[in-house]
Amino acid sequence: MGIYRVSFLVILILTCVVIFVLSSTNLSSSSWNTFSDPISEGPEEIAELWVQKENLLASNFVLTDPTKQAESPKSTVRVNKPPRAPETPVPVLFRKDFKKLPRFDFEDIYNQDAPRRQTTCAQSLQNSEDKDFKKNFLPNIRLFMDKMNMSEWNRLSHFNNPFGFMEIKYDEVMPTVKLIPKPKEPLLLPRTGSDGCLRCAVVGTSGILYGSKLGKEIDAHDYVFRMNGAVIKGFEEDVGNKTSVYVHTSHSITTSPLVFQKYGYTTAPKDEGIKYVMIPEGMGDFNWMEGLFKHKRIKTQTSNNTRPWTYYGGQYNESRFYVLHQDFLRYVQNRFLMSPRLNSSHWVIVRPTNGAFTLFLALHTCDTVSAYGFMTEDYAKYSNYYCERDIKTKVIFYANHDYHMEKRLWKKLHDSKILKLYQRTKTGKNSPSTTPKH
Repeated sequence: MGIYRVSFLVILILTCVVIFVLSSTNLSSSSWNTFSDPISEGPEEIAELWVQKENLLASNFVLTDPTKQAESPKSTVRVNKPPRAPETPVPVLFRKDFKKLPRFDFEDIYNQDAPRRQTTCAQSLQNSEDKDFKKNFLPNIRLFMDKMNMSEWNRLSHFNNPFGFMEIKYDEVMPTVKLIPKPKEPLLLPRTGSDGCLRCAVVGTSGILYGSKLGKEIDAHDYVFRMNGAVIKGFEEDVGNKTSVYVHTSHSITTSPLVFQKYGYTTAPKDEGIKYVMIPEGMGDFNWMEGLFKHKRIKTQTSNNTRPWTYYGGQYNESRFYVLHQDFLRYVQNRFLMSPRLNSSHWVIVRPTNGAFTLFLALHTCDTVSAYGFMTEDYAKYSNYYCERDIKTKVIFYANHDYHMEKRLWKKLHDSKILKLYQRTKTGKNSPSTTPKH
């Protein structure tokens, strides 16, 4: 009898264990959605959930996929996530600590966007077979700024202005960066002829344009870019009167009316629907943008009570205001205009001209580009500005720009048929090779 009792007890205990295990399994499978609803979508969603809640470092970790364990106990799904953005800004770098332009191993890494548009223009500069140009040209480089994360801030903090945020504190500038509107439409909307080509003119201020009578030719382009002191009134016959895109810094837009006032220049171009593009040269430009976006008065070099919105002739509109990305500016310098002066103690102030940045902006948004009023080999024959009619002035070479390097580049791009540079022949007549087809 004792043996039967023991056997009965053992069978009873085993039966209870089996019933308990089965009930636990059913509870687990039927209650998962109730207890942890968001995690029911699969291993990748689980990873994303934990990353969002900051419970895991989302850097190269492995999650087991329960749906595949039956087939293979070793079956896994690898979820590769970018490293979490740093939570704090890197220490501020100071220019005084570098005797020449510092170079970093990520110097030539740039943000790029999806292709902007597919061109059907047979003459498009993007179809160029020039090896040097193709090697250096990035057609999808990110052109414009908007808000950025901490990782981007820390990367760009290594580069001098206007190529980054060196010597600028995060808290001083980031509130303004967050206000920069994300472009809602391309800088240039499609406006092409039967051949599908988008033709642009970039008009500089060189004295070579005085007496050129190119105004009608310039205005015949689909879009016209200008920069700095774009004096138009009274000079239409030579430079046209159309402006589609105006490129500036806070310094150039405030000082140009003072410098060119005697030539009738009072404000930046104000064509209806014009696009304004800003070069973020330094802290002064971010202060300018803060005043512009918040519609408040600020202190500038020319006034302690400046109202930025008044410098756009009533045409300022946030939806038509763009800020060039530091990556784009750095790319122009690194790949096309790396001046030897950057290896000197004066490296801090050296950068391409506003005209150079404008020309490259056009090269990245147009099919064909014609450059007018840029420096050519015979620059000494002409005044510094085309508006200087009654006096022959010398061209001024400012220390912060390598004008001769830019001059050689424009000629090289012209000879390579990347752009058309307006030049005059030895007889002083207009060069017929620069006339674009329309």
